Amino acid sequence: MPGTLYVVATPIGNLEDLTLRAARVLGEVALVAAEDTRSARVLLRHIGASPKVVRSDAHAEAKHTPRILAALEAGQDVALVTDAGAPGVSDPGAALVRAAADAGYRVSPLPGPSAVTAALAAAGVRADRFRFLGFPPRNDKQRADFFRRAASERETLVLFEAPHRLRAALYMLKEALGDRRIVVCRELSKVYEEVWRGTLEEAHAYFAKPRGEFTIVIEGAPPVKMGEVDSLAAFGLIRMMKKDGATRREAAAVVAERHGVSRREAYRLWLRAPA
Repeated sequence: MPGTLYVVATPIGNLEDLTLRAARVLGEVALVAAEDTRSARVLLRHIGASPKVVRSDAHAEAKHTPRILAALEAGQDVALVTDAGAPGVSDPGAALVRAAADAGYRVSPLPGPSAVTAALAAAGVRADRFRFLGFPPRNDKQRADFFRRAASERETLVLFEAPHRLRAALYMLKEALGDRRIVVCRELSKVYEEVWRGTLEEAHAYFAKPRGEFTIVIEGAPPVKMGEVDSLAAFGLIRMMKKDGATRREAAAVVAERHGVSRREAYRLWLRAPA
């Protein structure tokens, strides 16, 4: 019988968060494909397991995939892990999972720790619907576009950010979204865990020297109400023009002329309108 590829969610900080099932599987597999072999070995030592470990990060995934598929073909079970959380969610792993599935091998996910769901649980915001944005782009123009597109989302937003880019991200978010409520989760499940609540402007002032790993939860865009503008038709027009490729300036000028709203109000509607 061919082996099974187990996609194992690992702790995002505290090693005690590893599930009993994940600990059992990691102790039974013949091979562990890891984003970082050093952190994987720390976890394996913690549970007293000693399978072979092979690197399978974004750079080595293609190189080692044939070896992993050969192990599955030989009847050996393989566990795929990343540094923290679920493989393939803002981490490497999707390519190997796809290759194993395409080759006909069984792929079995082992649910477990997740920075996204942990942050939502601690945030105290509506989470029946949310949009996970992952890490924003590093390029300034792409980041600005990324945040502008997020401005119109009605669902709660969740994103990751590195400490050295956090303040810039908070500033750009406020420019694009307005001063919304925000929950900043730092070092979740670790010694210096912090769940901070406030507004985007307050967050920018509070996190003067960011350290650690950040998961950010932001309230979604409020609905457009009658009375905020002369008519909901203004929003409908600007939404249509945005989809048709008009620039912000072009759309604002047309909407201001036809519906009597200010250009500032038209710009705010532009940010809310989906692309």
